[in-house]
This record gives sequence, C-alpha cells and structure tokens, in this order.
Amino acid sequence: MGKVHESIDGRLRTFVEKQPMFFVATAPSGPDGHVNVSPKGIPGSFVVIDEHTVAYVDLTASGSETIAHLRENGRITIMFCAFDGPPNIVRLHGRGRFVTLYDEGFDDLLARFPADLPEERGTRAVILVDVDRVSDSCGYGVPLMSYEGERDLLPPYMERKGAGGRADYRRLKNRVSIDGLPGFDMDPAPR
Repeated sequence: MGKVHESIDGRLRTFVEKQPMFFVATAPSGPDGHVNVSPKGIPGSFVVIDEHTVAYVDLTASGSETIAHLRENGRITIMFCAFDGPPNIVRLHGRGRFVTLYDEGFDDLLARFPADLPEERGTRAVILVDVDRVSDSCGYGVPLMSYEGERDLLPPYMERKGAGGRADYRRLKNRVSIDGLPGFDMDPAPR
C-alpha cells in the first residue's frame, strides 16, 4: 500500500513535472462500458496549477473517451511512473472537466503551459483536474527504460490537416465514445 499525501508539492511536484509520460484513466458510470487508459507524453503538455489542481493539453486523436467520461461523471486518475532513477509511482485521483478550443477561457488556460502548443498542432481541449487524493507507491515492478525522444508524428499530422481538416477529423472520430456516449462537441465555425 502506498502513502497518501495532503497535496502535490515538494518532491511529488518535482517528480510529476519531470516525467516525460503519464497515463490517464477514466470510466463510464455503471457496470457496462469500457474503462479507458490513455498514454500522454507531448513535451510541455502537463502542468501543476496549484497543490490540488493539475491540467494537461488534450490533443485531437482517434477517440474522445476521456472527454465523454468526464462529461458523464467527472472521475479521473492520472498516473506517473518512474522508468529511470529511483522507483516511484504517483497517482492523482480527482474530478475532471474540460475546456475546448471553442469555449471561452481556452486561450487563457493554454497560456499556462510552458511549451508552444497551438491548436495547429492538434490541441482540442485543456483537461483540468481537481485532485482530491494524492498517493505514491514503490514502483518496484516498473521496468527501467531509457528515454530516446519523442515520436514527432501526431503534431505534424494535425498541422498538415489545417484548421478545416482538424475540424472534419474531430467531427468524424470524436463526437461519440466507443460506448456511444457524447464526446467532443463541435462549434459550427472551426478554428
């Protein structure tokens, strides 16, 4: 059993901000439907806003499970694993919400991120998490792996699509989850 912490500060904050990859888990309400776990890792796409709030940039991709599940029940867990250095796993449990590129306040939220993550690279939303449980555990079962670099595929792919192509892609792939839940809403005027 791991240790539960009061907040995301000190050693834990340093650890999560240093990790090149994290995992996001959500699930629909009730006994049916699919639990979703998504890997994330675009540099600069995760920030600690304060001791109980984190955010990450949600890029346009082939599904919209996280947004659909947050829309339905808000439950979310973010997990960070140490693949090098001392073993450690940090889990941030909480309630999530999202602000899409079509929503008021999106540009202000995006400005909180240190990296250049414009919508042209595929940004479709910012996911905000109000963290109510912070824990870490040993991570002894996580293998040691060497970080070689980023797969620079998704952002250039979305750049090539252009604003209209990205909107068409979201319209085709992101409107509903694999369980038929409402996913990403489209604005009539794509950006």
